[in-house]
Amino acid sequence: MKKLEELVRPNIWNLAPYSSARNEYSGHAAHVFLDANESPYNKPYNRYPDPLQTELKAKLAKIKGVPAEQIFLGNGSDEAIDLCYRIFCRPGKDNVVAIEPTYGMYKVCADINEVEYRPVLLDDSYQMKAGKLLQACNERTKLIWICSPNNPTGNNIDRNEVAKVLGAFGGIVVIDEAYSDFSSQKTFRSEIALYPNIIVLNTMSKAWANAAIRLGMAFAGKEIIDLFNKVKYPYNVNLLTQEHAIEALDERIDVEKWVTTLLLERGRLMKSFLDLPICKAVYPSDANFFLAKMTDAQAIYNYLVESGIIVRNRTKVALCKDCLRITVGNKAENNELLSVLRQY
Repeated sequence: MKKLEELVRPNIWNLAPYSSARNEYSGHAAHVFLDANESPYNKPYNRYPDPLQTELKAKLAKIKGVPAEQIFLGNGSDEAIDLCYRIFCRPGKDNVVAIEPTYGMYKVCADINEVEYRPVLLDDSYQMKAGKLLQACNERTKLIWICSPNNPTGNNIDRNEVAKVLGAFGGIVVIDEAYSDFSSQKTFRSEIALYPNIIVLNTMSKAWANAAIRLGMAFAGKEIIDLFNKVKYPYNVNLLTQEHAIEALDERIDVEKWVTTLLLERGRLMKSFLDLPICKAVYPSDANFFLAKMTDAQAIYNYLVESGIIVRNRTKVALCKDCLRITVGNKAENNELLSVLRQY
């Protein structure tokens, strides 16, 4: 890996971050707050939230096995994705490389930040080759994006190939493990100490069933996390989100039950799809969804919409012609989907 100072945009490296009122007295007991121009009424919502989400990070550190100082929390994973561009990529000069197909926000954020986006097609099994990915890089490549389990394909990316990229690339490798709770593959989150150039993304939206609170996570070395905290807006995670996330983390046993149930339903649903005359193939999945190749994805999608059932039509995505992405619902929802499709 290159020196971090060489990878970070010079203006970001030299940035004097905004000093919030809640940071300045840190480490001292206080009970009268007359520093932030807040109203004294309507407690506790009159006060700005903890800008570094200290209590929440302490709980996450125990569950995720990552020290609190190596955790960044944001308004969904999308904030962390955008910050990667804002910290490392100079608009109009630098570029990033990503597997293709994959999560669409990597490219959207590249376009917003005026950064060249270089997609590298996966093979017919939706796997990548490290050499092919590295060949797409040059001296101005700052980031490589790898989503595993991948979206929309659902499969884990070969861990050995990812490790090759981590070992050979001089820039930052971002591994999005949003769906890792549904997979048996070892996470890269657990190996941050081995790779100084890694950023691992996670979320409360999938296995934790809390998409509405918009809480995303990034795990990396302390130097990188310090940069995230330097660039983020001061109070990026609101109090309600922090409180609800803490409550959710205390109910971890529910999440484990939900994941177990979803995995059983995923297997049943995938097997049932293979029995449908309109289904040509079902691809392996390590997520809470799967990709199915249909006889006519657009027509079947339209038919499902008319029946009040919404899936994701991925037919226009690279390597996904005539494919629908099916999120695994509860048993009743899955049964209704199958019943409607059997009548197509």
